[in-house]
Amino acid sequence: MTIIHDQMITEIIKEAKTSTRKRINYNFHKTYDANVQRMLNAMEPGTYVQPHKHENPDKVEAFIILKGKALVVEFDNAGEVITSCVISAGDGVYGAEIASCVWHCILPLASGTVIYEAKDGPYSSANDKHFATWSPKEGDPGCDQYSKALMQRCGINS
Repeated sequence: MTIIHDQMITEIIKEAKTSTRKRINYNFHKTYDANVQRMLNAMEPGTYVQPHKHENPDKVEAFIILKGKALVVEFDNAGEVITSCVISAGDGVYGAEIASCVWHCILPLASGTVIYEAKDGPYSSANDKHFATWSPKEGDPGCDQYSKALMQRCGINS
C-alpha cells in the first residue's frame, strides 16, 4: 500500500518550489509501460503547461485536487476556451476529467498546489502529448503573458 500523507505532499511542494519549471511529479507507477500512469503533480504559480491533447494513442486524463487551487481549461481546435473550472477542495470542486482528443491545460492558482493525476498508459515521450501550435511552447517568451490572458478569459484575476 502506498499512503499519500502530509509529509509526502510537503516534500514534493518543496521540490516544486526549487524546480526551474516550478513543478514536479511523484510517480506511483513503477514503469512507463504501466497501463495507468498515476502521479502527484506539485505545481507553483508561474509554471506553464502548454495546452495539449492526448490523441493517437487516445488517452483520458483526470485531475483530483489534494491541496491548493488550479484552473483546468478545455479548448477548441482554434484555441478558444470551450469550458473551464477551478478545482479547489475548499470550494467543493474536487477534480476534472478530460476526454481523449481534447485540447487542455492546467494552471496552479495558489502556492503549494498538489493534484493527483491519472492518465491512460503506457507513456512514451514520442507520442504522449500533441502540443497546440496556437500557444507558446514551454520556455518561450510569452508563456507568462499567455497564462495571465487565459486566466482573465476564464474570469480569474491574477
